[in-house]
Order: sequence, then C-alpha cells, then structure tokens
Amino acid sequence: MRRPATAVVQRAAALSLDGMSSEMRSLAVTAIVQADECAVLRVSGELDLRTEQTFLAEAREVVSAGHRFLVLDLTALRFCDSRGLSCLLALEWLCRRLEGRLLLASLGVRMLRLLVGTQSLGVFSCYPTVGHALTAVPDASRPAWPPGVDEPAAEADDI
Repeated sequence: MRRPATAVVQRAAALSLDGMSSEMRSLAVTAIVQADECAVLRVSGELDLRTEQTFLAEAREVVSAGHRFLVLDLTALRFCDSRGLSCLLALEWLCRRLEGRLLLASLGVRMLRLLVGTQSLGVFSCYPTVGHALTAVPDASRPAWPPGVDEPAAEADDI
C-alpha cells in the first residue's frame, strides 16, 4: 500500500524539481491591439527551445497579415535563452526585410542582461514602455494606445 504513495511523491517531486510546473513554463503570445500595418503583442512565459516554434508561428501569422511593425510587450516574459534570442533576431530580420521594424518594450533586467551579454542590444530598438515604442511607428501605421482609446466619435450635432 505504501508503494503507490511513494510513487506519487516521487512523481510530484519530479514535476516540481526546478520549482516550476509545466503550466508555468508555457509561452503565450497575445495580440493587444492591431492597426493596418502595426500590431502590439504581449509575450508572456518563457521563450526558449521548447517554445520557439510556437512563438515563430504566432509572429509569422501576424506579419503575414500585413503587420510589418511589431511591438513586443515583454513585461510578462519570465525567461529568454539563446534560442529565444535567435527567434527575436529572426523576427527583426523579417520586419526589416518588409521595410518595417521590431520594437521591444518593457524589457526586464534579465532580458537586458541577455542583450548586453550577447552584444545584441544595438540590434534591437528597445523602449521603456509600449507607448514609447509606438512613437517610433509612422503615424499612418500606429494603432490607438492605450487599447480601447479610439478617436473621438462625431457628435450627432456635427453631422
């Protein structure tokens, strides 16, 4: 009878050996706001070997839809390794090829250390906030920011 209990404990220990469940290790790419040529994407979780294909597929889909200016909100990115950095470099190349730009916003200390340590900080356009990053997008391509703030609607008296 004790053996199954031990197996459960060992299994639980194996799942939490690094202190993170598989759910915590996932990656999510969420479109926050989009305009004709620009999209703001929130990247949360971990960008590494296990999640690179998901990230690249999501990013390609957005770029294929005509968004050549991409702002990545990295506020919720908990981890990025060299494979994740390679993904960002590939996305930077793709945006430039389409005469657009990849803009990184709200980088954490770990991400900044990675960029500085790999001498790739100068490759990327980095901004303290999404709002600051959007100022680098041409006016005609820039979405309204913050989300939900639209141009003032015409009053009935104005028509």
